[in-house]
Amino acid sequence: MSESLVVVNFKTYETAQGASAEDLARKMAGIETTARLVAAVSAFDVESVVEAAPGLEVWCQHLDPVGFGSNTGWLHPLTAIERGASGTLINHAEHKVSLEHVAMLLEQTPEGFSICACAANIEEARALSDLEPTFVAVEPPELIGGEISVTSADPGIVSGTAKAVKEVCSSVGVLCGAGVKTGDDVKVAVQLGASGVLLASGVTMSEDQLESLENLVYFL
Repeated sequence: MSESLVVVNFKTYETAQGASAEDLARKMAGIETTARLVAAVSAFDVESVVEAAPGLEVWCQHLDPVGFGSNTGWLHPLTAIERGASGTLINHAEHKVSLEHVAMLLEQTPEGFSICACAANIEEARALSDLEPTFVAVEPPELIGGEISVTSADPGIVSGTAKAVKEVCSSVGVLCGAGVKTGDDVKVAVQLGASGVLLASGVTMSEDQLESLENLVYFL
């Protein structure tokens, strides 16, 4: 995991849904960088975003460990994969699930499908890393959507998570998020031991999304 990962979570922001999601994805696909850029989009938008931005890595924002059958309202992993998703977020602070849910999802998805399990603190990150997802992303809930990056507000939770996760499973990558908006935030995250960042409003709510994206990866 030598390349830095930048995951942009589109959430349900009006500026990153439907046609706007496709437009933002095209901007991401056009960025020249050595970083690995990922768009985490609504399940509704997976297929259209994949078609709009060929070559861009696209994840779902959530999936459920269910089989085919009577599961009204749940998101089937294989359907997401059929529509072009190559990964998913799980256990985000805005959509918490159990450790069992994460474990079952890991068992159901094929090798090579990226699963980024979100954690609110070091203890939860340690527990999730024991399940061996692709990534664990630490995001203090109180900083999500704020103006202060976790890298400056609480650098210890980034370095502490990186250390804790590697002690449990060295193959699990570590991301950090909450308040991340600039290239300097990304640079500090990597210096603190993270493999990259998970962010949302710093791009989706920006008046100039392309400029914000370019700023995020300028040093990578």
